[in-house]
Amino acid sequence: MTAATPSARFDCVIFDCDGVLVDSEPIVHRLLNRVLNELGIVITLEESTRWFLGRAVKDELGNIEARLGRPLPENFLSDWFVRRNATLQAELEAVPYIRQAIEAIKARGLPVCVASGADRIKVKLQLNHTGLIDLFVDDDREHIFSSTEVERTKPAPDVYLLAARTMGVDPARCAVVEDSPTGTTAGVAAGMTVFGYAALNSPDELRAAGANTIFADMRDLPELIG
Repeated sequence: MTAATPSARFDCVIFDCDGVLVDSEPIVHRLLNRVLNELGIVITLEESTRWFLGRAVKDELGNIEARLGRPLPENFLSDWFVRRNATLQAELEAVPYIRQAIEAIKARGLPVCVASGADRIKVKLQLNHTGLIDLFVDDDREHIFSSTEVERTKPAPDVYLLAARTMGVDPARCAVVEDSPTGTTAGVAAGMTVFGYAALNSPDELRAAGANTIFADMRDLPELIG
């Protein structure tokens, strides 16, 4: 049996979480649309999805208040987290074929990690719930990075740069797998090569944000990364 050899192009593959590892985006966006309308913001699901795609609710509180025309309830964010987490635990599933894709990439000798614009509690909840967390743990070390550990979240490159630094690789030698224009912008700003997963989102928007390669089936990813 021959030893796995790393890719000639990359030294690490960094995965976004929501929409790439777990199929959380439709679930969260439906709930968020309901919450916004409950507040008094009349907005369609399409409009709110476009607004929050790739963005964290905690980073949009000022914009929500501006649209609402009054301060949010004091407990708005904590209530949102409770409702969000309960809904995810009830409905969440992994993205189709993602485990097979990651296992194939790791079998080629490429290290992998997660770099999400969401909070760490949400990321770990989702990875545990879908049984994917073992793919990102080596020697009891979790290769998971989130907005909790950085000053600026996506579209800033901070979480991707943190991932590269911690994994000990040059950002230019990192492949990023993203599904949103916001996350793609972050990966490009970090100097990384972005693979845009367009199963649900617009391939044109991902390409416009700087994605190098567009694909819609996770079974294709290992060969695309090469």
